[in-house]
Amino acid sequence: MTDSSVDAKFSLTSSSTVVIANMIGTGVFTSLGFQLLEIQSGFVILMLWAVGGVVALCGALSYAELGAALPRSGGEYNFLTRIYHPAAGFISGWVSSTIGFAAPTALVALTSGAYLSSALPFLPDGSATWVAGLLVISLAAIHATHRNNSALIQNSFTVAKIALIVLFCVAGVLMTHAPQEMHFLPAQGDGALLFSGAFAVSLIYVTYAYTGWNAVTYISGEVENPQRTIPLALIAGTAVVALLYVGLNFTFLHTAPVNALQGEIEIGYVSALHIFGAGGAALIGVTLSFLLISTVSAMTLAGPRVLQVIGEDFPVFRSLAATNSHGVPSRAIWVQAGISLLFIFTNSFESILVFAGFTLGLNTLFTVLGVFILRRREPDLPRPYRISLYPLPPLVYLAITGWSLGFILLERPAEGFAGLGIVLAGGVAYFFSRKGEKVASTQSET
Repeated sequence: MTDSSVDAKFSLTSSSTVVIANMIGTGVFTSLGFQLLEIQSGFVILMLWAVGGVVALCGALSYAELGAALPRSGGEYNFLTRIYHPAAGFISGWVSSTIGFAAPTALVALTSGAYLSSALPFLPDGSATWVAGLLVISLAAIHATHRNNSALIQNSFTVAKIALIVLFCVAGVLMTHAPQEMHFLPAQGDGALLFSGAFAVSLIYVTYAYTGWNAVTYISGEVENPQRTIPLALIAGTAVVALLYVGLNFTFLHTAPVNALQGEIEIGYVSALHIFGAGGAALIGVTLSFLLISTVSAMTLAGPRVLQVIGEDFPVFRSLAATNSHGVPSRAIWVQAGISLLFIFTNSFESILVFAGFTLGLNTLFTVLGVFILRRREPDLPRPYRISLYPLPPLVYLAITGWSLGFILLERPAEGFAGLGIVLAGGVAYFFSRKGEKVASTQSET
């Protein structure tokens, strides 16, 4: 970071930690339990996480080109407005602000509370929910002050998170005296599982766990040298997380039996129980709860920038663009925190997980498709970064993401159509926002 002036920008280090912290959160510490309900093959599970990493990296490469060519804050809102139409951008921003950040923030905060409650049994029933709410409020208060404070808390917690995940994986391999009988090489029946509906639905959980690889594009306007920093942060952050995810899931499956993991949310705690025993597991549970703070922090940092740019572009939402004396969109930060609190106190965990994963998948699908459209329509647009091996990465992303979303509509239609409902609601909100602008304009002329 530079000095403490209003023009202070996020460095490559801070930008990369925003990507990493946004990604390493609820999904990797919770979704394995749901995957094991349908898939009990270690090889297929690890393939899920490897495929998810490839998909995320292909998406990151695509966003790197878009982010370097169109360096404005707002993520998909900025890209889809420019590539398609302001209505598409508004709907995308609507999805990002209501589902893309608020719902995952709620999930990560709830997971942090759940780990803390599991590790500290003396806490009263329902404490996980209140811990989650307090965490969201506390981080909103910090990020609503100054970018230097945001960078400090983000960098510190993310570095600690990476170090402790590596140590946890090493301890899992070295300290497990009776490893579980789980095969990690291809076996009979694994081929069929790789192309099954169970794999496709599980891939939604994995894709959700990788959500956040695009995080730095939401703060593009506040990044040092965005044409260089954005591609580097996207690619490096995504690659680091993919390696950590495969290692973590190997550790979980290596250390704990399937029946102890199936359907459980606190996967890390269950694994720690088999590595360290009850006392050590309690310490690990508190540690994991502590480390998830960086993810809530990163989402609280990045998400409100979408609300800010919507406020800049749509007079009806002008109040969301307000910034404090340090140029921080404090009002948008508190609005997103309020939406997250609503999710925390009103929804069930798994429903939010599938619902959010499907809706965000749609958002990124159309953004990556926009790479082809923008290249065709504006071939002379300066592109400081161009996708390596083009057009393979965006094609891989579109194919796998589209296949997975299609299976969600077949296997989990309630969550899938609820996601489509959110998109439709965004279209309605856009219509009325434009109608309100026209009415205001007419009144000002009379």
